[in-house]
Amino acid sequence: MISHNLKVIEQMSEGYGLDVMYEDITIQGVSIDSRTVRAGNLFVPIQRQLDGHDYVETAFSQGAVASFWQKDHPNPPQHIPLIFVEDCLKALQILATHYRQELSLKVVGVTGSNGKTTTKDMINSVLESTFRVHKTSGNLNSQIGLPLTILEIDKSAEVAVLEMGMSERGQIDRLSRIAKPDFAVITMIGVSHLSTLGSREEIAAAKLEIVHGLTDDGVLICNGDEPLLRNRLEEIISKKPISIISFGENESNDFRVTSSVTNPEGSVFIVEDHQYFIPLLGAHNISNALATIAVTSKLGLSPSEIDKGFRALQVTCMRMEKIVSSLGFTIINDAWNASPVSMSAAIKTFEDLSGYSRKFLVLGDMLELGDQELEYHQEIGRNIDPSKIDFVYTMGTLGKHIAAEAKKRFPEGNVQSFFDKQELTQELKKKVKQNDAILFKASRGIQLESVVQILL
Repeated sequence: MISHNLKVIEQMSEGYGLDVMYEDITIQGVSIDSRTVRAGNLFVPIQRQLDGHDYVETAFSQGAVASFWQKDHPNPPQHIPLIFVEDCLKALQILATHYRQELSLKVVGVTGSNGKTTTKDMINSVLESTFRVHKTSGNLNSQIGLPLTILEIDKSAEVAVLEMGMSERGQIDRLSRIAKPDFAVITMIGVSHLSTLGSREEIAAAKLEIVHGLTDDGVLICNGDEPLLRNRLEEIISKKPISIISFGENESNDFRVTSSVTNPEGSVFIVEDHQYFIPLLGAHNISNALATIAVTSKLGLSPSEIDKGFRALQVTCMRMEKIVSSLGFTIINDAWNASPVSMSAAIKTFEDLSGYSRKFLVLGDMLELGDQELEYHQEIGRNIDPSKIDFVYTMGTLGKHIAAEAKKRFPEGNVQSFFDKQELTQELKKKVKQNDAILFKASRGIQLESVVQILL
């Protein structure tokens, strides 16, 4: 992690006003949360729902040795080491940018509408047998999370795998310029954030901002089946001397699967005559694995080493996470987030699973879809196959539109809408039996995992 004296930190953050008596104090790492400050940390008081400036003295009592202070914020505390900055968030990002320049390592940046976290986890799992790897913890992929992740990187690390998320144009651009990736991965283009970006074309443009910070000899690895990406590649190459590697189903892609089989334990697939296994379900996760193969083979790993890393994979929770309850039924917990693309993929994967007595879908609202949100939910309901799914339960005011369409094709009583999680939980407890399976899928705001926790 970052470790410098305060005089250097002041310069690296483009701050000012540090009392000379504090210049030789050395910080060890950075924190934005007074509850988790560690001894020696620099505290950065970000203004969000709560104002971090109100917690500066608490942070010092917990072991912080210095703090930023935004210049327009009144009443800075006296007699403690403060570095004054124009804006605390920007100062955090500037500090991370300069620290990144001190690191001698390869950086893999991962973005995309879906699959970012799983792909990041896959790349890390494959690389860590060969390299000292630092990866984004959980989904710390934001304007705050990514700088904090970089500032945590040890100087002995050889590769960093960094997830980059966004909700509007310009955010991936900023993150990419901070991280300076050697490899930029775009998993796919979906319809998440339509409410703020307006179209898939704008979403693609926002994701492609990842090339702005790509090193001059860097590699863009992207889903070649997506026209919104494929049609921009020549333009990108004309502006920046980078290499491009594509993956997907089309024969024109550099990496493609020639055959695959999914079973309850995971997926087996063939790429360039080499067999791989991932302990994950679904074609969408095979696509994430293709991106991983592209990155890790470029870093010199053999197919057998890549397969070994896949088999050791431990994904971030709530991503097609398989859990067997004490009562003998199986839960597929994919409740971290949802978009029309990811929900359709999860349902298709679940439909194709065999070996269970009955299968239940528990689906919640998909948020941030803009003016077409009703149509997207209706389409999900229309496409559920009643020959492969036994019960459909929905949660929320948008989820009810999934149920309304599904009811047209399912037996009476097998599709229900809920607006109260306790009622949903009670119905599941009453219905689900040994050897049944349940898929949970919804947007983050619905927090369907609370139902999963009660059932377990």
